[in-house]
Amino acid sequence: MNITIASTSNQGDRASNQDQTGEIIGERSACFVVCDGVAGFPGGDVAATIARSSLMETFNGETHLNAQSIRNYVNHANHSIRQQQKASSEHSRMGTTLVSLFIDRDYGLAYWAHAGDSRLYLFRRGYLFHVTTDHSLVQQMKDAGHQTEGINTNLLYFALGMGDEQRDASYSDVVAIEDGDAFLLCTDGFWHGVTLEQMQQSLHMVNTPQEWLTLMQQIIKNEQPEQGQQDNFSALAVWVGSPQDTTLLHSLSDAAQFFPLRD
Repeated sequence: MNITIASTSNQGDRASNQDQTGEIIGERSACFVVCDGVAGFPGGDVAATIARSSLMETFNGETHLNAQSIRNYVNHANHSIRQQQKASSEHSRMGTTLVSLFIDRDYGLAYWAHAGDSRLYLFRRGYLFHVTTDHSLVQQMKDAGHQTEGINTNLLYFALGMGDEQRDASYSDVVAIEDGDAFLLCTDGFWHGVTLEQMQQSLHMVNTPQEWLTLMQQIIKNEQPEQGQQDNFSALAVWVGSPQDTTLLHSLSDAAQFFPLRD
């Protein structure tokens, strides 16, 4: 299984960058992670670094994956943050978001896990899907059918290191990978600046994951908020096979529906 990747992490206008990205592509499996330190309490950057390092240090790319191993990797990261909270009063309330993608290369299977509002998107057969659900107050209110106008979009009810120690991250079911799948892992600073439609449209215009990230970064920079600082924004693009060929195939198929060939 051919996997190509690209990543970016930008400080924006902030005094520091609390985002972390990481990837391991082993012979049998692969792991990709994006973390964003939670603002409001000291140590968000520390929590993000711990989460990223924990996954990178414990992940074994020479073995196959299963649902329990994924939980073990993420729970170990959360436990490592909790241990540092207890060891440092300054960082006792630190936390971080996490979105992680795991791929079993031999069996062609994908799993993902997330905590907070860093997101995973899947591009398949010409369309892009947001496949994670934010652990945020805004999302809770949307799910309950309430209005969200004026609500602070940065308020989280769960992230690694936050809330009840018994609470766990959210995990996907196992998903069979198709040749041409493209995944995007990103922080809220990234997805706030580029819409799902723009992500999808930009993928129709590029040939590599690096070109995809570069084009979306340009969109973010061109549409920076008029007031306030630009947040850190980070992303990791993971392509399986040749998404650019799949995109072209489905673009031609869609075009044929609207403009059928004449005899």
